[in-house]
Amino acid sequence: MNKMVKSSLMVLTFTSLLISCKKSESLEEQSTNDVVAEAAVSSSAAVEKQDSTRKFVRTADIKFRVKYVPQTTYTIENITHKFDGFVAYTNLQSNIIDQFETKISQDSTLETTRYNIENNITIRVPNKRLDTVIKCIAKQIDFLDYRVIKADDVSIKMLSNQLAQKRSATQEKRVEKAIDTKGKKINDVIDAENNLANQKEQKDLAKLENLSIQDQINFSTLTIQIYQRESVKQEMIANTRDYNYYKPNIGIRLLDSLKVGWNVFMDIIVFLFQIWWLLLIGWGGFFIYKKYYIKE
Repeated sequence: MNKMVKSSLMVLTFTSLLISCKKSESLEEQSTNDVVAEAAVSSSAAVEKQDSTRKFVRTADIKFRVKYVPQTTYTIENITHKFDGFVAYTNLQSNIIDQFETKISQDSTLETTRYNIENNITIRVPNKRLDTVIKCIAKQIDFLDYRVIKADDVSIKMLSNQLAQKRSATQEKRVEKAIDTKGKKINDVIDAENNLANQKEQKDLAKLENLSIQDQINFSTLTIQIYQRESVKQEMIANTRDYNYYKPNIGIRLLDSLKVGWNVFMDIIVFLFQIWWLLLIGWGGFFIYKKYYIKE
C-alpha cells in the first residue's frame, strides 16, 4: 500500500513539474513575441537619441514590383493611416503598350490589349514610424528595384535661422528706438522704417523656414513607385461594318452612272462651244493646206 502511495506521489510530482515547465515556456514565448512586436512598432533606426542635439530630415525612395498594383495601393494607404501618416500624392494609371484587333468572324472581332499598371505614391509618416512603415510595406514586394533612405542633418541650419531671428529682433529694437528719437529728418525716418520692415521680413522668413524644417523632421517623406508584370486583356467586340455595307444597290448605282455620264457629255459640248475660234482656225488651216500644198 505504501509503495502504491509513493508511486502515486511521484507521478503527481512529475506531472506538476512538467505542466510548470510548459507554462514557463509558453510565457517566455509570449514575452518574446511582445518584445518583437514592440520593436517593430517603434524602431530605433528612425529615431534620434534623446540626448542628441542633431536633427535629421529623413526621406526614403522605394521602387518595386508587386503582384497587383491596385490591391497593394490600398494596403499601403491602410498602413499609412495605421501609423498616423497621410497620403500626399497618388497616381494610379494603366499604360497601353500595344493594341490590335483580329477578325474572328463576319460580325465578331477579338481586341487584344497589352498593358501595365503602375502607381507613384508619396506618403508622409511620423519620423519615429518611418522604419516600421517601410518594414510593413516590404511585405508587398515581389521584386525590389531599389530602396534609398537618406537622413540630412539640419541642426546647423536650424541654429543659423534661430541666430538670424535673434539678430533681426535686436536690430528691430534699435531701429524702432531711432525712429522714436525726436529731431530726425523725415527722410531718415522713412529710411529707418524701410530698414525695420526689411528686418521683420528676414526674421519672418527665417522663422517660416525653421517651421518647414521642423515639419520635415516630424514627418518623414516616403516616395514609392510600384508596378506589376505586363498584362494582356482580350475582349470580343462587335465587328465594325465596312464601307461595302453602306453601298447602294446595283440599280441606283447604274442610274447614278448614267447621270454622271450625261453630265460629262454636256460638259464636253459646252467646252467645244467655248473653243469654237480654235476649231475655226484649225479648219481654215487644213483647207489652205489641202488647196495649195497637196496640188503641188
